[in-house]
Amino acid sequence: MDPYLTLKWLHILSSTVLFGTGIGTAFQMVMAMRTGNAQSIAHTAHHVVIADWIFTTPAGIAQPLTGLLLIHTLGYDLTEPWLLVTYALYALAFACWAPVVHLQIRIRTLARTAAASGTALPAEALRAYRIWFALGWPAFAALTGIFWLMVARPQLW
Repeated sequence: MDPYLTLKWLHILSSTVLFGTGIGTAFQMVMAMRTGNAQSIAHTAHHVVIADWIFTTPAGIAQPLTGLLLIHTLGYDLTEPWLLVTYALYALAFACWAPVVHLQIRIRTLARTAAASGTALPAEALRAYRIWFALGWPAFAALTGIFWLMVARPQLW
């Protein structure tokens, strides 16, 4: 297969995994939290954390690497305006994702403790969830914006 097509395929595949895993795990976490059931939340959060390490992390690393290789291969200037916006949006998505991973782990731990002791989910877990939920929206918007920039490659200024 042509090296350029392989690189482009890897970039598209990793973006799909990054975006799809993010939406899928977010949906699962929201639905689990809606139950209020500590055991269900602990179980779901456990799998969400695993999915982040297995899928999101490698895809999140592959994205800038394959992106930079594509920029070089296609001869774009690294400072083209649409690319600068892409970098900023990716940095925003990462800045939201990094604390989200920590919050998911915290929610999982708190839910496990509550489930093991037969108590209700503590208020700290609900606070962590609200922050987690709030951070998901700018990350979602940033990645959606990046998809548009990759397709349109607009002349911004």
